[in-house]
Amino acid sequence: MLFIGLAILIAGLFALLIASDAGSLIGLTQGQFGQLVFLVLVLVVIAAGGFGRRVRAGQMLSGALMWAAIFAVAIGAYAFRDEFQYVGGRLLGELAPGNAEILEGGAVSVRRSFGGSFRVDGTVNGANVRFIFDTGASAVVLSAADAKRAGVDLAQLRYSVPVQTANGTGRAAPVTIGEITIGGIVRRGIHGFVAEPGSLDTSLLGTTFLETLSSYRVANDRLELMG
Repeated sequence: MLFIGLAILIAGLFALLIASDAGSLIGLTQGQFGQLVFLVLVLVVIAAGGFGRRVRAGQMLSGALMWAAIFAVAIGAYAFRDEFQYVGGRLLGELAPGNAEILEGGAVSVRRSFGGSFRVDGTVNGANVRFIFDTGASAVVLSAADAKRAGVDLAQLRYSVPVQTANGTGRAAPVTIGEITIGGIVRRGIHGFVAEPGSLDTSLLGTTFLETLSSYRVANDRLELMG
């Protein structure tokens, strides 16, 4: 049968490549290369089951070309898996900005968005809030809308502290934030501010929260917060 013969041909080619240390040519170890061989052969054999009838020479050639293309794509995808993972991560960072990944040990990792900033999803007093990671902010600063959803009584605030925001100079009211949660990191009694209505669109994750962490760092377009 066509596909049995093709499977034998591919198996022979792989065996020859592995014997010649082909793994080092495409960035795979011999063990990894052998695993990929097995996977491709399984796919070929499964597909062969659907083509038990006799085929003409033209169909044989088309089938052989199709499987050669599949083989090439499989090799290319595996060899460049790190690059695909990076691009996929950047796309996820843009499509789902702020999505926090909890790492081993309780650390939190967030991808940089295409806009260049780190948008971090968390909660304030149980209400969902999207922050911008900002080491230039001396404290956590909540927008008026986020503060209201977090249960802060805006009518009781005094906007007495001048602050610089993306919209220019504004004023903010000092508050003590009951609870901030980012991933699995929970902090209570954080000093912060609430910006006066209309002066801040997105809340800022500033130093009064960051200084409670054991460490934080930015590397390879990832922000990592270590509790």
